[in-house]
Amino acid sequence: MLLRWICAGYCLALLFAGLLNYIPGLTDAQGRAFGIFALDIYDDMLHWASAAWAGIAALVSKRASEIFLRVFGTLYLADGALGLATGSGYLDLGILIYGVQALPFTFKILANLPHIALGGFAVFAGMFLMRRPEAA
Repeated sequence: MLLRWICAGYCLALLFAGLLNYIPGLTDAQGRAFGIFALDIYDDMLHWASAAWAGIAALVSKRASEIFLRVFGTLYLADGALGLATGSGYLDLGILIYGVQALPFTFKILANLPHIALGGFAVFAGMFLMRRPEAA
């Protein structure tokens, strides 16, 4: 059940990420959530699709949850790492649209930390927590 609960948590977190632009007070005058994330409808749809995938995996089985965590985690972790290195990720096609951006490193850390943290934990859970008896 552990992996399925983790997937349910990812479902909720990703739903929240997709709603950030629509919660009053969370965006600044430039439309950036928390003054950092410039999210558009494409980003929102990507978060909602990922949330649906996580939710379905949680409902279906331990194996579906494990697959979600491994694949999603790898994709999000790599996106965060690319964003940290270049200022642009690939999941939103930013690296193709904007290329390498000269942004302050602190900003790149703040902007990419969610993908690095969520992706890293998902990979960890999918690779190592699945071996625990309570993960079944």
